[in-house]
Amino acid sequence: MDKDKIDYEKQRIILKQDMFSEKEKLFSLLGSEVRLKIVYLLLKYERLCVCDISDIVGMKQSPVSQHLRKLKDAGILFSKREGLMINYYISSQYTQKLSSFLD
Repeated sequence: MDKDKIDYEKQRIILKQDMFSEKEKLFSLLGSEVRLKIVYLLLKYERLCVCDISDIVGMKQSPVSQHLRKLKDAGILFSKREGLMINYYISSQYTQKLSSFLD
């Protein structure tokens, strides 16, 4: 590769640093098989409570809740109280990104 191309790509990487950071955060969070399953289920059903998710993935509610909290803290999920239940949803800014990733 010639020097001009190398310099050009160095600049492109610097300009795209925010994109790389966002992707790294997303890949890091989705590096857990359980979190991938949770995201898959929420994309498919749009909303689920922790009890439904724990039943489907075959885990106790406490560890599922910890995974949900990590996804929620990162802004990938949000929760909404509906009566006695708290349902989880994929944030609209991540729906398309995650759908294309998991198809």
